[in-house]
Amino acid sequence: MTDQPRGLFDAIDSLLQAVDDNTLLPAPPERVRLREAAGLTEASVAQALGVRVQSIQAWEAGRAEPKGQRLEAYRKLLDGLAHRFPAPSPPPAPTTDVRPEGAAAPAPEAGATGATDTVGMAPATEHQQHPSGLDLSKSPVPQAPVTASQLPQTAWRADGLVVQGEPEACIRCGVVTPFKATDGRSLHPGAMCQPPTATPPATDVPQYAGSPAPATVAPELPSQAPARVPSRPQRRAKSAARAQAETTGLITRAVHEELERAEGDADAALQALIKRAIPDVMAMFDETRATARYQYTAYPSLPDILHKPSKREPGQIWEARPNFHHPHYSLKAPGDIRVTALDANAAYLSALKCWLPIGKLEHYTGSDGVDPKRSGVHLITPAEWHHPHLPDPLGDREEPGALWITDATLRLLLRLSGPKYGLIASPTVHESWTSGATENFLDALRKVLAAARETALAQEDTITEGYVKAMYSKFVSTMGESIHNREIQRPDWMHIIHSQAYANLWGKAYKAHQAGLEVIAMMGTDELHVTGDWRQVFSEGRGLAQMKVKHSDAKASGEYTVGQVAR
Repeated sequence: MTDQPRGLFDAIDSLLQAVDDNTLLPAPPERVRLREAAGLTEASVAQALGVRVQSIQAWEAGRAEPKGQRLEAYRKLLDGLAHRFPAPSPPPAPTTDVRPEGAAAPAPEAGATGATDTVGMAPATEHQQHPSGLDLSKSPVPQAPVTASQLPQTAWRADGLVVQGEPEACIRCGVVTPFKATDGRSLHPGAMCQPPTATPPATDVPQYAGSPAPATVAPELPSQAPARVPSRPQRRAKSAARAQAETTGLITRAVHEELERAEGDADAALQALIKRAIPDVMAMFDETRATARYQYTAYPSLPDILHKPSKREPGQIWEARPNFHHPHYSLKAPGDIRVTALDANAAYLSALKCWLPIGKLEHYTGSDGVDPKRSGVHLITPAEWHHPHLPDPLGDREEPGALWITDATLRLLLRLSGPKYGLIASPTVHESWTSGATENFLDALRKVLAAARETALAQEDTITEGYVKAMYSKFVSTMGESIHNREIQRPDWMHIIHSQAYANLWGKAYKAHQAGLEVIAMMGTDELHVTGDWRQVFSEGRGLAQMKVKHSDAKASGEYTVGQVAR
């Protein structure tokens, strides 16, 4: 047998295996019902299975199916939920009262008032409309009771999605919808019907045999104000608040789970939380993107400048990391000038608010790629920095000339070259890789993590505090080309966030200098050493906008003295 027929049989076996695998799971609508019946969110299921929220949404819509161990785990979850939340019994088949034309309907039993799921009988001369929107006014004789099971049902496609077509008025609530019933008429699925704000439009629908004669007077609406439909900003704000509550709940549940597994051992629980920080923060990131207005590119094609030459060589993007020591002061020089080492709190968490490119980066020459609404990386030749008491905003460079910088660094240089500061000449931009950008892309995630951190600090909850710190720091450090996070590959974001943290620290140094303090040192993302009464400049504390004294083994108090060097 040749290789080609063997390959054909292998392909058929793969198809049969896929069919067998898919039959292990209930239909997509049933997957949604089971999860909602148990009160589980998409994010919580995704976190338990170690996948993204989009994967759960695709499985529940029938667009994709889990494979391998995740298939078995998902099936076990659904089987367990089906045992706890069995599907409701199907309604009894409708009965049809067959009698000769013109014959009177049988009289109800004594004392009977009608079941709650039936439409009551009406006089032959009165116009009556069913709550579903069906007109029951085309026959001179009373209509037999209609049970809920006789009303139209939602039509579902084979892939689990609701059938859609030309938007028309829903036969239940009168609000226009593209979703269809099994008989082709427009019908909202499930409980999606909305309260009508006006009289539902008349629809040309088949009438039940034996319905009352038509009337010329429209049915009288209840004498109550129509329900107010929330505006789009109100709905968006409500959805954002609900998403924030759900994502905050993910943090609380994770901490409780690890404490239970560790039997109350706080150190063991924290270590377990740090190990799961990357998948947890990615699930949280997906959850905060659920109410976003636009999509982003998680795996764009990147220019060579954003790829590291090798694992051991540094990247080609200069992030402007500072390592500044004032040349006029030294620890070795005798003197009694008191210096305080300050620490900026959660520097990377604050830096999540920065201009990030959303889509694929595009190449521009000259200054064409520099735009307030775009972000990326730029090749520039900077101007010389001559300020004697402030660190160079580009950090301590070893080689002069052109270099690639991020949008965060370029924005800082452009501000400092403007009329408000006038500290440096404008850089020369040679080329850029940029995309349309927004400053609020990670703002929802930042707010959730900041709120959880603030609560943990107020409650002296060191476990949650350490867990949150691991999430935002690992989120930033692994969003580039990292083997530890396969969910996203945006090295441009990583470089920009790093640079934004350095730019934020430079802004604090400038604020201290303007207040009359001498900047003795500035290092990394969070370390600032100053002379004088710093509490008159910065608020002391552990909040994101506050500063605290930096303690170390060498300087337990965070204070030391220096002397002046002869100039």
